[in-house]
Amino acid sequence: MNLIQLFDLSFHGRATEPALEWLGDTYTFADLDARSNRMAGLLQERGLQQGDRLGIYLANRIEYVDLYLACLKLGVIAVPINILYRERELTHILNDAQPKLLITAAEMEELNAAALAMPATRPPIHIDGDRAAAIIYTSGTTGASKGAVLTHNNFASNAVNLLAAWRITAEDRLLLALPLFHVHGLANGLHCWLISGLRLRLLERFEAASAEREFLDFQPTVFFGVPAMYVRLMDLPEPTARKIGAAARLFVCGSAPLPAQLMTSFRDLYGSVILERYGMTETLMNISNPYAGERRPGSVGFPLPGVSVKIVDGEVLVKGPNVFREYWGRPEATAKAFTDGWFHTGDVATQSPDGYITLEGRRSDLIISGGFNIYPREIEEFLMEQPEVAEAAVAAQPDRVRGEVPIAYLVVSDECDLAEIEARCRAALASFKIPRAFHRVQALPRNALGKVQKHLLPKPS
Repeated sequence: MNLIQLFDLSFHGRATEPALEWLGDTYTFADLDARSNRMAGLLQERGLQQGDRLGIYLANRIEYVDLYLACLKLGVIAVPINILYRERELTHILNDAQPKLLITAAEMEELNAAALAMPATRPPIHIDGDRAAAIIYTSGTTGASKGAVLTHNNFASNAVNLLAAWRITAEDRLLLALPLFHVHGLANGLHCWLISGLRLRLLERFEAASAEREFLDFQPTVFFGVPAMYVRLMDLPEPTARKIGAAARLFVCGSAPLPAQLMTSFRDLYGSVILERYGMTETLMNISNPYAGERRPGSVGFPLPGVSVKIVDGEVLVKGPNVFREYWGRPEATAKAFTDGWFHTGDVATQSPDGYITLEGRRSDLIISGGFNIYPREIEEFLMEQPEVAEAAVAAQPDRVRGEVPIAYLVVSDECDLAEIEARCRAALASFKIPRAFHRVQALPRNALGKVQKHLLPKPS
């Protein structure tokens, strides 16, 4: 079964129900089905066929949904591209995926006009579940990004898992501000919406200035976010936070580690415990805290149904129907990423006696100082517990004697006494974990999903 057949639960089963709110207009599921049928006809007219790639370089908008659904209906492989990427990164992806057509905002007015002339008849094409649905590129923080080939079955198993594990139904209302070029917004947000038949309000982006208005007006029952969004939501006044928390039954966080202190503070302000989960571009969702049960601060919970997880030499290995097929055009990288069918995530974790899995950071982030292993996240968690610290990142600095040592980058006010922060670290942490320097920065460099890009941190002088 392919994704469109699953989406027909809504396209046909809930055809006249309100499906999508976008810029003040409301569209039914039948509207979306017809719009994407027209777009599919137009792409066919432009020469696209099964197996071709279509590059989508757009911010969130209704036409993104049209184009993506059209690809799925034609068997064309969607290539979502981060809208923040510029010439160097864009050129790499275009040379790698070689899409037959690239859609940008400049083409949308002409495409919309042309699509209106097309019949709203679905293309009579059968798509097998093992066919590629999308190629989504990794963030590329340690080298050129690779395209993860995700199939209809990968996406379907992921969405069905989340619908069951998080009790998502047609009665829900999802406020989606995550970018659709990322698996968090696409695989979790868009797919869960279209299968369940819930009502979605799509935002072009998350904006702190308009967050209060959007939440109070739409009153979502479900919100998918990243830590940076939850940091901004902590700035809302308590009466507003209580109203939002009373309406919502589920706040989910992923794409970057959720500081335990932020989880606790959000619970105190909103009256709701954030559900943290763990996934990757290559694997979609792997692990989740329970919907009914303890959502443990700092932990990502248990493997999702059908997903096998084991920790070998500290590294998380994953196997299951959610795991991608291959890296596009990179057989050697694909072979290196797997051992006996197990995918090497590169993430380091521990597991408690009662099964909860806690991520310690990326294996590539590991700092080895004088023979001691240091996981930056442990230090970052402690720094984030300090009331003066808004954001924190810990990275390695070369050292002649110890090989490398940790240094800290902090977003703090000018009045903050960094010597006091260092003193607290000395009182709470082992000596080899204490950052050798504390640098005050205006902001941490982040990608579109809020993940800190440590390779872009300023180099100490």
